[in-house]
Amino acid sequence: MSFINRLLPLVLPFAMLPVSVQAAPNAAPGQCEQAPGGIEVDAGEGVHIHIRTIGKGTPILFIPSLARGVADFDEVASLLAREGYMSILPDPRGTGRTQGPAPASLFDLAHDAEVAAARLCNGPVHVVGHAFGNRVARALATSSPGTVRDVVLLAGGGKAKPLPQVGDSITVSASESGFSDAARLKALQTAFFAPGHDPRVWLTGWYGQALAFQGAAMKGSSVDQWWSGGSAPILLVQADEDPVAPSGNADQLKADIGDRLRTVTLRRASHAILPEQPGAVAWLLARYFAGERDETVLQEGTDARVER
Repeated sequence: MSFINRLLPLVLPFAMLPVSVQAAPNAAPGQCEQAPGGIEVDAGEGVHIHIRTIGKGTPILFIPSLARGVADFDEVASLLAREGYMSILPDPRGTGRTQGPAPASLFDLAHDAEVAAARLCNGPVHVVGHAFGNRVARALATSSPGTVRDVVLLAGGGKAKPLPQVGDSITVSASESGFSDAARLKALQTAFFAPGHDPRVWLTGWYGQALAFQGAAMKGSSVDQWWSGGSAPILLVQADEDPVAPSGNADQLKADIGDRLRTVTLRRASHAILPEQPGAVAWLLARYFAGERDETVLQEGTDARVER
């Protein structure tokens, strides 16, 4: 039985009603407000989203990995701030200071992201989804194309199955109280970190409620509903040692959406990506969001910044 199926009894089936999204009340067209100290947004239907920002400039909306908090992006966001980007960092339901009921589908979580972007920005934003967050990012691009300029998928899965060695490593990794640190470190190394990278940085930062919520959201959404990411340009960053989201996903997405997709291989990285290669990721995001679409340029520049 998959970890998602084991978690389903923990969540309530809850159908979210659509809520209208208003543009940023204090931002001029094409501009964004900053919220470095954090703000809370009422998204309706009992959902209250906490959002903070890092930096100022061109906006990027970040959506984190399964059961992880958006703070995973902080190091990359700080690097991007030096390049003139503002990172929008909403806590997903079940993490941080965001509150709300169990989502019925990925599109409920996409709506949360849409509300966060619209509260701060009067216009479309760049979007980055990491691992599980890649599904929400593509759901957002599908359901609200006017919100999304383009999408970057870090460890983008969905169709190609994880490699057999992953086993129960994701469930063990995410349980901060159910297993010993030694067992969790072994699981983290198996599923999330390339050899030579220290998995201890991810012993903390997990949210059990988010794990349950997100598992239910995946169960409530068919892959075909979000897979193509609407009509947005997409960059898929394929970690070359990722057993959870193997390269078959990139191959399938390329076959499905053709020239809308660019792919870059991230060397010396597994599914965690962010704590493994923050400098390379930040450089790649900055260049892609600045308009670079030449895969050779993107690949060579990323390779040059990989930490050995």
